[in-house]
Amino acid sequence: MIMVLHSRVFVLLVSVMVLLLLGCTLSSATKEDIDCLKSIKASFEDPLGYLNSSWNFNNDTEGFICRFTGIDCWHPDENRVLNIRLSDMGLKGVFPRDVKKCKSMTGLDLSSNKLYGKIPSDIATLIPYVTSLDLSSNNFSGEIPKNLANCSFLNILNLDHNKLTGPIPPELTLLNRMKTFTVAYNLLTGPIPVFRTTYSVDSFTSNPALCGKPLDPCRETTKGTKTGVIAGAAVGGVTFAAIGTAIVLFFYYRKVSVMRKKDDDPDGNKWTKSLKGAKGIKAS
Repeated sequence: MIMVLHSRVFVLLVSVMVLLLLGCTLSSATKEDIDCLKSIKASFEDPLGYLNSSWNFNNDTEGFICRFTGIDCWHPDENRVLNIRLSDMGLKGVFPRDVKKCKSMTGLDLSSNKLYGKIPSDIATLIPYVTSLDLSSNNFSGEIPKNLANCSFLNILNLDHNKLTGPIPPELTLLNRMKTFTVAYNLLTGPIPVFRTTYSVDSFTSNPALCGKPLDPCRETTKGTKTGVIAGAAVGGVTFAAIGTAIVLFFYYRKVSVMRKKDDDPDGNKWTKSLKGAKGIKAS
C-alpha cells in the first residue's frame, strides 16, 4: 500500500515538472516572437502605415499578434509566428536581423517593398527553418550569399528584380528541396550552375552577363583568351628559334666546308696544276 502511494506521488511530481517545463518553454517562445515583431516594426520605415495601424503591442491576450496584418501563427490562440507576409507595403529599410527571434517561422515574404543593402552573409543562422523566402522586387545589392545553401528546407527562393551582382553561388545546387528559384532582372554574371531541378529561361532572364543553360552558351573567358595568346606566342617563339638555329648551323657548316678546301689547296693553285698535267699529254 505504501509503495503504491509513493509511486503515485512520484508520477504526480513528474507530471507537474513536465507541465512547468512546457509552460516555461511556451512562455519563452511567446515572448521571443513578440520581441521579434517589435524589432521588425522598429527597423522599418512605414510611410503607408500598414504596421503602425495594425501592430499594436498594448495587449496581453494570448494570440494577439496572430491578428496583426501579415502574420500567420501556428495556432490562432498562440503567439508563435509561422509566416511573416509583408509584401507590397511600401516598407523601407534593410533586412531585419532580429527576425531570428521568430524561431518557429517557416515563411518570410518581404517582396515588392523598398528594402536595400546586402542580404546578410549569415542569413541561414537568422532563418534556419524557412521553406519559402521571397525578397523580390526590392533594391537589394551585393552578392547572393553562399550561406543560403544552409537553409536546407527551402522550397521557394525568389530574388528577382533587385540589384544583385556577382555569380550565382554553386552551393545553391545543394538545395535539393527547392522547386521554385528565380534571380531574373538583376546584374548577375558568370555561368549558371547545374541545378537538380530544371528551371526555365524566365528564372534567369535580364542578367546581361549571365550565361549557360537555359540561356545562351558562355563565350570563352578573357582568361582563356589570354592563355591561348600566351600558348600561341610560345609555339611561335619555339618555331622561330628552331628556324634561326637551322640558319646558323647552315652557314656554320658552309664556312667549315670552305675552310677545309683551303687547307687542301692553301695557294689556290690546284686548277693550274691540272692544266699543266693536261699539257703533258701527247696526242698519238
